[in-house]
Amino acid sequence: MSVVEIGSVCCGGDLPLVLFAGPCAIENEGLCLRIAERLKSLSEELGLPLVFKASFDKANRTSVSSFRGLGLEEGLRILQRIKQDFELPVISDVHEISQVKAAAEVLDILQIPAFLSRQTDLLVAVGETGKPVNLKKGQFLAPWDIEHGIGKITSTGNNQILLTERGVSFGYNNLVTDMRSLVIMRETGYPVVFDATHSVQLPGGAGGSSAGQRQFVGALSRAAVATGVDALFWEVHEDPDNALCDGPNSLPLTDLKPMLQQVMAIDALVKSQG
Repeated sequence: MSVVEIGSVCCGGDLPLVLFAGPCAIENEGLCLRIAERLKSLSEELGLPLVFKASFDKANRTSVSSFRGLGLEEGLRILQRIKQDFELPVISDVHEISQVKAAAEVLDILQIPAFLSRQTDLLVAVGETGKPVNLKKGQFLAPWDIEHGIGKITSTGNNQILLTERGVSFGYNNLVTDMRSLVIMRETGYPVVFDATHSVQLPGGAGGSSAGQRQFVGALSRAAVATGVDALFWEVHEDPDNALCDGPNSLPLTDLKPMLQQVMAIDALVKSQG
């Protein structure tokens, strides 16, 4: 199992669980700073490696009128500040080749959104930056098909790859998680991330936006860690019911500590067994 260095955080092998967390989209600077501060405090208290996540642009929203974020320039400025002020590695999505160069100058790891996991030119462009890449498996892909996306990135000589499971389409407006997918993807030798909050999303389930079932995030997270993963991915917010993006499947900051203590205990048990 390879180990990927994401700034000061190492992920993979037999290393302890890593948390990728933050709001779905960058709504404003103050909100991101408050969430980053709370997450940093929790990570230090629990001894949990943390990568801060927030999207400068959500180009795949359901409706043309949906909030997308603050855009490339302002979003990267805020992520750079979080990176410096809190000494945290940062991750965000890139949706177009034109975003890759600027994003790579700030981000410690570039993320490929699930809907774009087959976009050859985009995968090659992020690979060519030499930065770590988080490849989210498309909702339409079988776990063994992720090898083709891996091949597009590694064709550039870049082997710093994480693979993320975020559920698979199951009928209309619904996702399910097959825990076998985590095992199959981990057999590639790359670290695997379980995106628990997107896995409980109900795509387009609210008509002009997605719905979600955040009450199942804890159970799925515990199951994934027991199965064996290298990191969890949680979207979090100080007021999820009023979040501008993915609120129904985001976790309240107040709920994080006991959930993290549980998954960290499970992770330690699983990895102690070799």
